[in-house]
Amino acid sequence: MDLSEPVKRPRGESIVPMINVVFLLLIFFLMTSQLAPPEPFEVTPPEAETEAEAEADPVLFVSHEGRIAFDGQEGAQAIATLAGQQPLAGVIQLRADSRLEASKLAAILRDLSGAGLSRVELVVAHK
Repeated sequence: MDLSEPVKRPRGESIVPMINVVFLLLIFFLMTSQLAPPEPFEVTPPEAETEAEAEADPVLFVSHEGRIAFDGQEGAQAIATLAGQQPLAGVIQLRADSRLEASKLAAILRDLSGAGLSRVELVVAHK
């Protein structure tokens, strides 16, 4: 009769360190990411044959009716808010609808110039 203690089976690997790493990565990505606010209205950019991408940070939206929106503001208040933020080198990104009339766009560009925003990058869709 064998009365010796039975051989203990080795314990499996603990997954607690892996869970800790996953939570640390989750926290890291949440802290370093920037969530983009939703667009104020649907904008279909005009098409063009270009390889350059718009790189300016503040984005001004213009609908096909000529409505202007920026950071929750609309109209002249949107331009004033945009000008108050002092974008780098005075460059802004303009997301205008392809159905916007040229005369309305010219008036908007004149208002932007009057607010001290001298450079505008127009966002276009690639053909």
